[in-house]
Amino acid sequence: MHFLRNLIILFLICIAIKINLCVPTIPSSLKTLPIDGHFDFKQVHHAAKDFGNRYSFLPSAVLHPKSASDIATTVKHIWEMGPGSHLTVAARGHGHSLQGQAQAHRGVVINMESLQGPKMKVHTGNFPYVDVSGSELWINILHETLKHGLAPKSWTDYLHLTVGGTLSNAGISGQAFRHGPQISNVRQLEVVTGKGEVVNCSEKQNSDLFYSVLGGLGQFGIITRARISLEPAPKMVKWIRVLYTDFATFAKDQEMLISGESTFDYIEGFVIINRTGLLNNWRSSFNSNDSAQASHFKSDGRTLFCLELAKYFNPEEMAIVNQEIMTSLSQLNHIPSTLFQSQVPYIEFLDRVHISEIKLRSKGLWEVPHPWLNLLIPRSNIHIFAQQVFGNILTNTSNGPILIYPVNKSKWDNRTSVVLPEEDVFYLVAFLSSAAPSSTGSDGLEHILSQNKRILELCEIDGLGVKQYLPHYSTNGEWRSHFGPQWEAFVHRKSTYDPLAILAPGQRIFQKAAPLSL
Repeated sequence: MHFLRNLIILFLICIAIKINLCVPTIPSSLKTLPIDGHFDFKQVHHAAKDFGNRYSFLPSAVLHPKSASDIATTVKHIWEMGPGSHLTVAARGHGHSLQGQAQAHRGVVINMESLQGPKMKVHTGNFPYVDVSGSELWINILHETLKHGLAPKSWTDYLHLTVGGTLSNAGISGQAFRHGPQISNVRQLEVVTGKGEVVNCSEKQNSDLFYSVLGGLGQFGIITRARISLEPAPKMVKWIRVLYTDFATFAKDQEMLISGESTFDYIEGFVIINRTGLLNNWRSSFNSNDSAQASHFKSDGRTLFCLELAKYFNPEEMAIVNQEIMTSLSQLNHIPSTLFQSQVPYIEFLDRVHISEIKLRSKGLWEVPHPWLNLLIPRSNIHIFAQQVFGNILTNTSNGPILIYPVNKSKWDNRTSVVLPEEDVFYLVAFLSSAAPSSTGSDGLEHILSQNKRILELCEIDGLGVKQYLPHYSTNGEWRSHFGPQWEAFVHRKSTYDPLAILAPGQRIFQKAAPLSL
């Protein structure tokens, strides 16, 4: 009897030891690191959530750094621990990733918004620029640079994102046809690599790292500082919307506008599916060019295409600007009665999406699943895509804005890590869906994901040469296919700057310490 009892006790001790060995011991070693910021090992749940609201991976710790040195010390510590720790690091800015890209399961999430350092500094002159923290929000950069009559050249549609976050992807909006994406307007970076090294890089200094990090999905380093090019900022914006019923005409006009010295500073298009009373909704903030004709326009049950244009100007230029706009509009083939215009301050135009965010938050419709799908489609195949998607897959309704507009590849630097279609002009098509929680209908998550899958299958079967923007894949084969001929170069860069694959585990491209010659 005593033997049996002792055997049971021994068995339980062995289980306890085994369980104890399974408990991660990493956080205790992090506590000893000489940093100015601090680690949090308890309040970590917020770091397992993002804008996509579809994935949740709990980290072991959240680092709240005060400096780039804190980040470097942490990453270097993990690097020196070697592959046995299995610990990884994700940089989290404003948490706007869609599929857990800024999460680190049982790893360390770096709360970039805690990052301090030199204050934002605007440099004026013939080639103005601003030096900012990688954790800075673009909206704050806009406010500060406007004090000097300056502003960045290229934007995203939503400004409440961090510099490091958008530069790790590309940063695209309606200015990209002229200025390229945000990554084409960066002069210099400060980066913490996967070895814990703090490196300054630019076109002429450590250029390989510079171009690796830009659009590099966080795989090569964490952006802690950036130097952004600026230009003189306008005070006002002429904001214009017109409608089309025919996609071919809509696309032709867009391509014409981006092909030459367009008078417009911003060009985007979007698809409108079965939106009742569309023009009535616009009248709250836009003036119709012909109210009597517009009142007879019926949008019910039709797929329409909206061209959205903006012209920047200063008040003293009003007469010239109006003439330029009229000349440009006369070349378009839109439905005449659907010309709507508005005149707003520059900052109000750029921050327009934030106004929608405030409204959605007030209704509890912001923190819902966002199964977004962003595609880059060659111009030669955009008509096939539009016919199949807007004619067969999406016919009755949509669950959010659908953007569709062309950009010039010549404005993108081919040395960065971004993967683009192989044509001089390609379209960004973004399905910015929001899913109704708990719904099993057409506005539910599963239905939207099914539609996304059908769209991707169409692109694959028809060989449309499509590349995903903000890409996310689950298998090595899919990533290889995404990068294509650039895969080997991407792997080589990874092995150089983050050989243990410590950084950005949420992208699911590499596993820590896995051979990088996969």
